[in-house]
Amino acid sequence: MPIITSRLHLRPVIISDGNDLFRIYGDPATNTFNPAGPYPDKDYARDVLARWLKHWEDYSFGNWAISLRDNPEKIIGFGGLSIRNYAHTSINNLGYRFSVDSWGNGLATEFANHAVSYGFSEFSLPDISAVVRANHLASQKVLTNAGLRYIRDIHDVKNAPASMLFTLTHAEWNKKSG
Repeated sequence: MPIITSRLHLRPVIISDGNDLFRIYGDPATNTFNPAGPYPDKDYARDVLARWLKHWEDYSFGNWAISLRDNPEKIIGFGGLSIRNYAHTSINNLGYRFSVDSWGNGLATEFANHAVSYGFSEFSLPDISAVVRANHLASQKVLTNAGLRYIRDIHDVKNAPASMLFTLTHAEWNKKSG
């Protein structure tokens, strides 16, 4: 069932999203701050999509295909909540990536705020975290606007500088939203 925010239309990913996933995650511009770089090919994107679908099956939450509310057929990004392991630390990870043509409109902030609220209100997650590169100031601003705060550095990519771990606990969210 889709979720509608003030400007966004979110629906769980489906198997036919592979081409759009590659279009967005395979774009070098959307990977400026990703040391792993863009997805190499459509097969890689389909493998990632299969893992995302399995996550939905296992946990009843995961990544959404993101589009504008007034144009739900055109996917402009992907994002959601997933259980991830970074540097031997398991987190309820908030992740998102938007196509370049949708940058600068506050859509990532709207999405992140919704995803945080969804994770706490629908699934009573104890905390939500995100991992961001130290030089990705725009994403840090999105996370801060969604209530997450910098906790510590985390070594998540071999042979790359540390990333920053941002976290918001359910208790902190209750205080902020209550």
